[in-house]
Amino acid sequence: MIEAAFAPAAEAVASGRIPGATLGLVATDGRRWIKHAGMAALVPEPEPLTIDHWFDLASVSKVIATTTMILSLADQGRVELDRPLTDAIPDLRQYDVAGALERKLTFRDCLAHRTHLPAVEPIYTYGDDPGRLRAFVLQREWRAGPPVYSDINFILLGIAIERITGKPLSDWPLGPGLSFGQPPGPAVATEACSWRGRVMKGEVHDENAFALGGAPGHAGLFGTVAGVLDFARGLLDGTGASPTMLNAIRTPVHGHRTCGWERRFEGWPGGDACSHETIGHTGFTGTGLWIDFDRGVAWTLLTNRVHPTRHRDSRIMELRRATGDAIVEAWDAR
Repeated sequence: MIEAAFAPAAEAVASGRIPGATLGLVATDGRRWIKHAGMAALVPEPEPLTIDHWFDLASVSKVIATTTMILSLADQGRVELDRPLTDAIPDLRQYDVAGALERKLTFRDCLAHRTHLPAVEPIYTYGDDPGRLRAFVLQREWRAGPPVYSDINFILLGIAIERITGKPLSDWPLGPGLSFGQPPGPAVATEACSWRGRVMKGEVHDENAFALGGAPGHAGLFGTVAGVLDFARGLLDGTGASPTMLNAIRTPVHGHRTCGWERRFEGWPGGDACSHETIGHTGFTGTGLWIDFDRGVAWTLLTNRVHPTRHRDSRIMELRRATGDAIVEAWDAR
């Protein structure tokens, strides 16, 4: 089964579109299948990819870490999802208490990207002190627009978690194979960064996450294929989330978006063959995680498609969709 499921990724590696890829599948009963090919790094030194390599999960951090943290705090009664962020961050736009749109945002709004905030902002260009940059995020009058997928939503959620717990996100307990900061094992290379002047390897790729200290709410998590699959199985079998949390990540809030995740929609990265009870999320570095609750199977496709540069056509969307369809076909044919 894994050979057929991995065929699209194997072709992408063989053709040179991506340096390396690891595919992992896990079933509700714990069975798992893993296949990898290609290189963990091409420059400055070639390095073959292994199943023990740590990937920069990029925005998959939003669902594995931040969403889980917020929903756990809600389970504990420390957060009410439909209350405003100002419950945790009273100084949000503190100089414009009456008119600031940001002061009206709820936790659920940010989880589902149901806000006016812009998709992304080069926060790292405004300074190099993480504390000052957090203050900048809180006090900036963000340009208003229609709801879009926004990193800023999750940066705000990360600040809220820090305020509620009194600790950085990196102190939150994570399972084996998941880590904020320098991973405790060999890391896959991402981009040769023009701003930092080096190839990112074991350092967070996202510029804003790096400038904000490495563990904000929108990116910064590293993971092995085993660590991601362990997390996914916990959602499949219910051992890693309460019924309330599972309902929140599966129930639409805004369009196809749930609390943190996406549900299957036409043309989405998970492919067309998965059930309508499938949720997923992708990461800019070339990562992704999908969970088909109807079939009882989850998969993660981890690639370093931005190595050594993002400025080329890796056809990552095509690869993700083809992989999802190949997995479902192979799973149903068992």
